[in-house]
Amino acid sequence: MTDAQETAADTSLRTTGGGPPDDGGSSAAKAPIPLLEPREGIPPVIADEAALAEVIAAFAAGSGPVAVDAERASGYRYGQRAYLVQLRRAGAGTALIDPVACPDLSGLGAALADTEWVLHAATQDLPCLREIGMVPTRLFDTELAGRLAGFPRVGLGAMVESVLGFVLEKGHSAVDWSTRPLPEPWLRYASLDVELLVDLRDALEKELDRQGKLEWALQEFDAIASAPPAEPRKDPWRRTSGMHKVRRRRQLAVVRELWQTRDRIAQRRDVSPGKVLSDAAIVEAALSMPANAHALAALSGFGHRMGRRQLEQWQSAVDRAKELSEAQLPPPGQPVTGPPPPRAWADKDPAAAARLATARAAVSALAERLSMPQENLITPDTVRRVCWEPPESVSADSVARALSGHGARPWQVELVTPVLVAALSA
Repeated sequence: MTDAQETAADTSLRTTGGGPPDDGGSSAAKAPIPLLEPREGIPPVIADEAALAEVIAAFAAGSGPVAVDAERASGYRYGQRAYLVQLRRAGAGTALIDPVACPDLSGLGAALADTEWVLHAATQDLPCLREIGMVPTRLFDTELAGRLAGFPRVGLGAMVESVLGFVLEKGHSAVDWSTRPLPEPWLRYASLDVELLVDLRDALEKELDRQGKLEWALQEFDAIASAPPAEPRKDPWRRTSGMHKVRRRRQLAVVRELWQTRDRIAQRRDVSPGKVLSDAAIVEAALSMPANAHALAALSGFGHRMGRRQLEQWQSAVDRAKELSEAQLPPPGQPVTGPPPPRAWADKDPAAAARLATARAAVSALAERLSMPQENLITPDTVRRVCWEPPESVSADSVARALSGHGARPWQVELVTPVLVAALSA
């Protein structure tokens, strides 16, 4: 009996009038069942090496895929580190691990090295898991599986409800997971997030197989598992919200100085940068170029609650930007690699603009026929690059090579090559 079947059979988890999916798996005519408690209860949080060793042994001895999830403290703490790791595997049950108390989980990662990991939106959790030594070699991403299968809503709660017929309580998704001790309702929520993840995986695998898309999904999962860590973003200060208002290079320098000062303070205090100074305040200061701390205090975001010392610290950043030579000022934008923005194509290369319009329409129509988002069929950036610099001789082989060169998977190359050949030939 699967987790979902056992949970449905436990009448203590049902509300009045609720009922589990029938044996045929159809729950369309029945109200979804609220999932209120983990079947074995809330496990204790693992916070010491002895308890961690027991978990490693238990999960190594378990069977089948392992459900994995991680909770971060986005908006509260600096960075994207994990503050709770949840796992569930047949034969081992559910484990909640505190990666603050147990920062090295490489032993657990090694014990599960040959196991398929089941994650929802894997690319969100893999960076913080990698930091603590947990790196899968095989995975199944239930969110991506839902996209490829054509589900209109692919959040974990929506998928569990539409596929398995259960309702997950999602009220604690955005709380401060760095809180210690973690409140019991939060731990219950965290446990339930992995309670049915393997069941969801099994159901989605069957659906993908039914649609003839399972091999496509497996190629996507392999690509995620084998992808190297992302390179550090260049000039991250350019992502400050509201940057489109900042035009002059001297103003850009103010944004850069304030952003970097804020980042150092946030990292030292281990708080979200937005709690130190808002993006809106940074942009306001860049546009106003205040002459002194008194003028800075009059700007939105630097109000009466900010002390004199803090104001002087921010004004010093503004002053440093003012004192830079012209050669030291940041360029108006980052160097562009690849094609220019599509809005400029009509002026720069009308033929390329026509190719892109035709290709976009063809790819969109194909994605609609396949019942999947266009960006999962092929990335828009890949389409742009092939249309901007098409092969000298357009053929199925040359277009396929171009797509592969831009990182398209074999299933994508097979499906997209014919429509791009037609678009480029037109």
